Amino acid sequence: MTAITRKFVVRPLALFAIIGAALAMAGCGINTIPTYEQQAKANWSEVLNQYKRRSDLIPNLVESVKGFADQEKTVLTEVTEARKQATNIQIPPDILTNPDAMKKFQDAQSTLGGALGRLMAVVERYPDIKSGQNFLALQSELAGTENRIAIARRDYIDAVRAYNTEITTFPGRLWKTALYPSAKEMATFDIPAEDQKVPKVDFGKS
Repeated sequence: MTAITRKFVVRPLALFAIIGAALAMAGCGINTIPTYEQQAKANWSEVLNQYKRRSDLIPNLVESVKGFADQEKTVLTEVTEARKQATNIQIPPDILTNPDAMKKFQDAQSTLGGALGRLMAVVERYPDIKSGQNFLALQSELAGTENRIAIARRDYIDAVRAYNTEITTFPGRLWKTALYPSAKEMATFDIPAEDQKVPKVDFGKS
């Protein structure tokens, strides 16, 4: 075999070897960490989107109740203040890897959820509110949003669990050490397992 022939034979072999090595690395998990990370971030964006959707509904909901039950100022103020706190909370860029920041965010949203629950309890005492078309439409939209929040939150928890498991167990730990040393465990919601299930939200309309 001449030198020229060997040259044309070796090059394709080297190319096939490179392609084969790349495919092997792709198949053994080299891209798993960034894939899981991006999925968790996408799920987090959906969590924020659904919480914002709920927050946007609250002013109209409060107004619809105020028109019938202005005497319930304490509860209405409580909801308004809880919404203000949840809306104004500073979300740092590193919240996904900052458990303290995640807890503050979660606490603010939980406070708002509790205030909404008390508002709906008040509504039960006012049949005129429950039968109002505007309130019924808002109630239905809020119920749907609460379900979407639960789904988005559950999906985020699952995505973070997959990501955190990958970077702390073999062989993911090897890839983290070699290629993704800056990868950190992500913070998740501190929610009991039973509360992670998607609830059937029913505010007791009749």
